[in-house]
Amino acid sequence: MSTATMTLSSTQVQRSPRHTATIYLKEAKYEFLKNLRLRMYTASVLSFPIMFYVLFGLVLNAKQSIGSTSVPAYLIATYGTFGVMGASLFGTASGLASDRGLGWLQVKRASPMPPFAYFAAKVVTSIIFSTIIVLALFALGITLGGVRMPLADFAKLLGTLALGSLPFSAMGLALGYFTGPNSAPATINLIYLPMSFCSGLWVPFMFLPKVVREIALALPPYHLSQLALGIVGAGRHESNATHWEVLAAFTMICLGVARIGFQRDKGKLYG
Repeated sequence: MSTATMTLSSTQVQRSPRHTATIYLKEAKYEFLKNLRLRMYTASVLSFPIMFYVLFGLVLNAKQSIGSTSVPAYLIATYGTFGVMGASLFGTASGLASDRGLGWLQVKRASPMPPFAYFAAKVVTSIIFSTIIVLALFALGITLGGVRMPLADFAKLLGTLALGSLPFSAMGLALGYFTGPNSAPATINLIYLPMSFCSGLWVPFMFLPKVVREIALALPPYHLSQLALGIVGAGRHESNATHWEVLAAFTMICLGVARIGFQRDKGKLYG
């Protein structure tokens, strides 16, 4: 055991940065392909926000406005946030819980690959799927909803929502370590759906009951959606710095919880 550990440590030290980067890229590539081939994952995370946007943003309310912002433009921001949440939570939490149940993480730990390549791949995959969702909403909004914005604003909105997947990926890692393979999807939905409603992603924030609006101020999706809404000319025009600080703090807390789960599983394996 001692010889094997020394050999593994020696291998890690001798690995070049280029070789390490190649491992990370390959892990991300195959994680993306794995999720792409999971029909339940792709069908749910891609179709739900697009379906809701088509129904409520293009079919029912295409000519309506919320304040000075058209409904199709407004809902790109809110359903974009909704889609980013779904892609990140299901891509990380469900996958991690399933891999833990199958013993796949034990195989990963026994291999000489960098220990965090597995987690980085899940986060990168979540960002990619989040980007696809937002681009699909852009395409529908521009072609069917008459949404018009400067190209710089489209790029800023895409970047904000893609970056906004990080807090929910961190949340997914935390959930993945404390839920089982069978309970993970149900647990995610019990958190994801109420949080979406209370954050004003389905019903505009100003139309929510007062008690729900007070709850929303503590929820990460509210802060991400307000950042996105500010770009399309809506939202409550609060400080962007405050929204980013809340999202960053939430990310750090979730990563801390995930680390506790990681150390707990490591202790069970090597203790």
